[in-house]
Amino acid sequence: MPDAPSCPHRRQASSHRRSALKHRLVFALLFVSVSASAAPPTLEPLLNSIAERLEIADQVALSKWDSHKPVEDKKREQEVIASVVAQAPNYKLDPSAAEQFFSAQIEANKLVQYTHLSDWQFQGKAPDDPRPDLVKQIRPQLDQLQKNLLQQLADFTPQRTDPQCPQWLATAVHEPLNDPLRQLAMIRATAELCIYKG
Repeated sequence: MPDAPSCPHRRQASSHRRSALKHRLVFALLFVSVSASAAPPTLEPLLNSIAERLEIADQVALSKWDSHKPVEDKKREQEVIASVVAQAPNYKLDPSAAEQFFSAQIEANKLVQYTHLSDWQFQGKAPDDPRPDLVKQIRPQLDQLQKNLLQQLADFTPQRTDPQCPQWLATAVHEPLNDPLRQLAMIRATAELCIYKG
C-alpha cells in the first residue's frame, strides 16, 4: 500500500522519544525565565514527569498497533487507580485527589494513543521503531513513574490553591513546543491540577 503523506502537525513516535529531553529542557528553561509569575520549584519536576509519561504513550501505541488490541483497557486502568488510591496516604495525599490526578493522566495518555493510531492508519503503516514489551518493559516504567508522580503531586499540593496556579500552568503548556498533540495532551493531563478557579 503506498504511503500517504503524513500530517505535518504531528510527529511520529520515534521523534517524540528523541525529543523527550528537549521537552523537559523547555520546561526547565521556562521556569528560569518566567520569574514574574513566581512559579514554585515544585511545579517543574511534576510537569516533567507528566511529559515523560506522555512520551511512554508513544510506545504503548506501537504495542497496541502490533497486537490490534484496543486503546481502552478498563482492567488496567482500574488497577492503576486502585494502586494510587491505596498508596496516596503514604504520600500524605487525599486518595480522591490522587484518583482524579491519575484519571487525567490516563485520559491524556489515551489521547496520544488514539491520535497516533489514526495517523498510522492514514499512512498505512506505523514507524519501524524498536518495540518494547508492554508487560515486561513499558508497565514497569509506568509503575516507577507513578511513584515519582505521587511524590511530586504531594510536593505541589500546597500550591494547588494558589490564585496564580492556573496562570503557571497556562504559561507552561502554551510555551511553544512545535508539537500541538503534545501540548493538547499536557493540557488534558493538567486540566484539574489547580484547585483555584477564580
